[in-house]
Amino acid sequence: MTTTPEHDARIASYTFAEIYALYVNKVEKKERTKEELHQVLEWLTGYNEKKLNELIEEKVTIATFFERADLNPHAHLIKGVICGYRIENIETPITKQARYMDKLVDELARGRKMEKILRKP
Repeated sequence: MTTTPEHDARIASYTFAEIYALYVNKVEKKERTKEELHQVLEWLTGYNEKKLNELIEEKVTIATFFERADLNPHAHLIKGVICGYRIENIETPITKQARYMDKLVDELARGRKMEKILRKP
């Protein structure tokens, strides 16, 4: 299943602040912590808590969020299906990166061990 240009544009236009609030709610409902969420986000993007808060206040879009990020070189190891899309088959970089983030947060909420979430070759 490939994404459409409209789908990609919609993903890119969300603000990180919107998505972040949903992530916090999701992980806390599953008895995981905001600190664990920050650890996952820092692994993927290189952003520490201070930088995440700045980006939230700035209301950056997902496109801007990932354009400024220092994506983890092992992010390509994130595989599987999220929101009906196989991550490996997504061609648009911003959409793929957003789905990487979704997948990691989903794994965190499902109780997966941190050492498995933070992939290593």
